[in-house]
Amino acid sequence: RLMPELPKFDDEDLKSYGDEEEELALSPPAALMSVLATQELLLENILECIPVGEFAVIQPMSDEFCLVLGYLLTWKLTLAFFRAASSQLRVLYSQYLRRTKSLNKLLYHLFRLMPENPVFSGPASEGPNKDTKTFFTEELHLDVK
Repeated sequence: RLMPELPKFDDEDLKSYGDEEEELALSPPAALMSVLATQELLLENILECIPVGEFAVIQPMSDEFCLVLGYLLTWKLTLAFFRAASSQLRVLYSQYLRRTKSLNKLLYHLFRLMPENPVFSGPASEGPNKDTKTFFTEELHLDVK
């Protein structure tokens, strides 16, 4: 609930960023970026031996699963923050992510975490004419218990 409220504080300071000639960048909330940087290092250690194109098998409820889930949830917060920002702020924030290579790292991690066959393991479809359900065709409900 808090993330969409944060960009308006940067909006007030936006006018002071337009005077310099160099390419400008503005960091999303420092606490969020600090957590993201730490998680990127941890994920690098977990996924270092897996090339892009191969996929990592992460066992549910393992330490690795919790680290990956935390990383992805941090990105979900970051994207909620971006969604609430004005287009001018998004440009500055995206420059920061480009400089830190965080978006590149996200894509690199996602392509190693994405399953080869993303079949949805929910209730089986009935009948021979039903299409196979995948993670791309079904809506996921992530309820933390």
